[in-house]
Amino acid sequence: MTDYNTIRYEIDDGLLRLTLNRPDQMNSFTVEMAGELEDAYNRASSDDAVRVIVVTGEGKAFCAGMDLSGEGNAFGLDESLTPTMEDMGSWPLRPEIESGVRDTGGQIALAMYDCLKPIVGAINGAAVGIGATMTLPMDIRLASTKARLGFVFGRIGITPEACSTWFLPRIVGLEKALELFYRADILSAEEALEVGLVRSVLQPEDLVEEACTLARSLVKDRSPVGIALMRQMTLQNSAQPHPRAAHEVESLGVFYTSQEDGKEGVAAFLEKRAANFTGKASKMPPFYPWQKG
Repeated sequence: MTDYNTIRYEIDDGLLRLTLNRPDQMNSFTVEMAGELEDAYNRASSDDAVRVIVVTGEGKAFCAGMDLSGEGNAFGLDESLTPTMEDMGSWPLRPEIESGVRDTGGQIALAMYDCLKPIVGAINGAAVGIGATMTLPMDIRLASTKARLGFVFGRIGITPEACSTWFLPRIVGLEKALELFYRADILSAEEALEVGLVRSVLQPEDLVEEACTLARSLVKDRSPVGIALMRQMTLQNSAQPHPRAAHEVESLGVFYTSQEDGKEGVAAFLEKRAANFTGKASKMPPFYPWQKG
């Protein structure tokens, strides 16, 4: 997929600006948008022209949640099915489970989790429901003073999605995550900052530029392979029950990177010059991926 109807995919000197692009509908989320976002993150992961990603919304909103105007099940799910945990645990999923049961927000969250490039959010306005949960797999989130975030699932009688019960407690802590889910309040940008959901609050006219500046600073003069491994190691190892799992992966990480970009990095350090890293995230070391599913 190269052309998108609900998002824009624009690369400028290593920075991918990914824009939710349904401004007349406040960038409300659809099944089509889910497929396009999943494709875009997978595409960016293997695209060596992309070093870092900034995500924002076109117009006044970031994403005002699920588009509930369609006919039938509001979430595009097949109510004729009676799925079980066994159905959800048998990967690859059966076609009817994939299309009729699987949470579309979770598909995006998992694509973001697997992505080899850092992701910075520029939350420019309302981010509600899936609009809020899709920001959680991002590395860093910045918010406009006009941003509003809400995990509002309790208000409409459903449960959280997009892997948010995994991500949110890791960001704000278990007690605060439960409170945010239970209360289903709409948070101001300042309140989101106070609980640790966002890194900083900026004036609307400064938001995207600041996000792009921050994003570029994360990867400037850095090895693309090193950055990719750092991201995956941190996301995956932080959830392991014992540090030995991190030790095993880190041992292989140092072993392989020391033979490629690591040699250039050491030489540049000794010669007091900027490093010229040639590794590509599209050509990862042979031990990657070390964990699937």
